[in-house]
Amino acid sequence: MSKLVDSAAKAVAAVARDGMTVAVGGFGLCGIPTSLIIALRDTGVRDLTIVSNNMGVDGKGLGLLLENKQVSKVLASYVGENRLFAQQYLDGVLDVEFVPQGTLAERLRAGGAGIPAFYTPTGAGTPIAEGKPMAEFDGVRAVLERGIVADLALVRAHLADGEGNLRYRLTARNFNPLVAAAGRVTIAEVSSVTSLDPDDVHTPGIYVQHLVRTEIAEKDIEQRTVRARVDA
Repeated sequence: MSKLVDSAAKAVAAVARDGMTVAVGGFGLCGIPTSLIIALRDTGVRDLTIVSNNMGVDGKGLGLLLENKQVSKVLASYVGENRLFAQQYLDGVLDVEFVPQGTLAERLRAGGAGIPAFYTPTGAGTPIAEGKPMAEFDGVRAVLERGIVADLALVRAHLADGEGNLRYRLTARNFNPLVAAAGRVTIAEVSSVTSLDPDDVHTPGIYVQHLVRTEIAEKDIEQRTVRARVDA
């Protein structure tokens, strides 16, 4: 049976609830599931913990959830493009757990693979390691990091088949495969539902419970740098 749902709003409303942990794919504004983020905003659920590489920018991406005051905690590796995020953090409204980018990727991968925790030297001897168990391997200090399993995972793919097998496009692949595997329930927003050759599958459909077609064609650019045009 096809996993395709009529709309992003219908797919998200069926599973969204207050206090849940939501992992979201993307890097900056590249590869973010915009339709699903808007659908999550429109449910009005509160006290969300968001796991994502970053929180978008003001007024775009996950910044929409911050504007609507739906987020209470964030696990992210980079947040420098969002002024509202910084303000809510400084005001004590938002709890933030900074995670080194490679550690964040591995925590999501571990969660998707059923690995509860792992040791890494990244962050040892820094505030990142405070309160976490430590161990030494071959003379190298390492910190214990927990795998991440999200109640809900939202991802953006280019193509899917009816069984939920996904293929991403170029750099939009980024965190999406890791997030897709780490969700107890995963919803994928896709450009097209078609047939896929097994060799073209990036995320197996076993990780994906629901599919929706993207409802927003426009792709935002996080930073646009141009130079003055020189007339020929």
